[in-house]
Amino acid sequence: MSRIVISGTGLFTPGESISNEELVSSFNTYVDNYNSKHEKEIGEGKLEAKEKSSVEFIEKASGIKSRFVMDKAGVLDPEVMCPRIPARSNGNASIQCDMSVAAAKEAMEQAGKSPEDIDAVIVACSNMERPYPAMAIEIQNALGIDGFGFDMNVACSTATFGIQTAVDSVFRNSAKAVLMVNPEICSGHLNFKDRDSHFIFGDVCTAVIIEKEETCQRKDPFEIIATKLKTRFSNNIRNNFGFLNRADPDGVGTKDKLFVQQGRKVFKEVVPLAAELITGHLAEHRIKPEDIRRIWLHQANMNMNQLICKKIMGTEITHDLAPTILDTYANTASAGSVICFHKYNEDLKEDDIGVICSFGAGYSIGNVIVRKIAL
Repeated sequence: MSRIVISGTGLFTPGESISNEELVSSFNTYVDNYNSKHEKEIGEGKLEAKEKSSVEFIEKASGIKSRFVMDKAGVLDPEVMCPRIPARSNGNASIQCDMSVAAAKEAMEQAGKSPEDIDAVIVACSNMERPYPAMAIEIQNALGIDGFGFDMNVACSTATFGIQTAVDSVFRNSAKAVLMVNPEICSGHLNFKDRDSHFIFGDVCTAVIIEKEETCQRKDPFEIIATKLKTRFSNNIRNNFGFLNRADPDGVGTKDKLFVQQGRKVFKEVVPLAAELITGHLAEHRIKPEDIRRIWLHQANMNMNQLICKKIMGTEITHDLAPTILDTYANTASAGSVICFHKYNEDLKEDDIGVICSFGAGYSIGNVIVRKIAL
């Protein structure tokens, strides 16, 4: 049976970055303005005073130190506190298309692929800038790829779900090579006025090429040994933005139309789910935890990743075992584990085994077991 491999990965990083210090300064200015404006209502107990943030709070809670964004000025303006990204005309490429093309070209170069070698495009991310036409079809057109494309969304697990979908397409011969891209503009759905979450997300785009070993041009690709997906319904991470919002005008612009979560519940429930899925998946394929050379985990929270690694490996997390990009990229939803894989796989040797795992809203968990091989 032909092996299916990851032959290339790509990464687009926005040109602007926001440090914790900058973000805290903006947030605290907003808090001062809010508390001053509503001083009377706060004094009468009609409103609660808002609490300031701090660099120490952010780093202790998440491990995040900075994040890349598509628009820095809007996010840091205390009167705006969201990215300002002008709408583009229908005749121009969308911003997610531009991001995806940049990441895709790097992945294609690494894999030694031309557009003629790829016949499917999957856009897998937590938010699309429009319902239709599909972002994937626009990206397919921009790259000159013949075949088919479609969009999919499983929140922060979409990339691993996208990898399994690509594997299935290649295995069934509905595509000879699949380009899977993850254009995440997470700053667009983050409430920068919420102290508990204003620091979480950043923007980025990743790309992965999946194909059979017979067509692979790369000499040291990663064989996809197995994939496993799991979902379990939960409201603890939610975003109620959608096309029916205008049908109830009273709800337009309310906080639940952005990212909201009950962080403590998410931590308590997702950590064991992720650890159990990874451990069970390895056991199904007779792989012991100690045989794992590297774990590329979803980049949501350093404390979560430390505990997951400890449950799986029985040891504290190290950068060599489970590299992190949280400090510079923050949480980039579906793209986080792929960024880690893209940046930290060159040092692995032939037959080294690794795990790419993501987890997020849904709840959704995706796991991909890979082995470095030589062709």
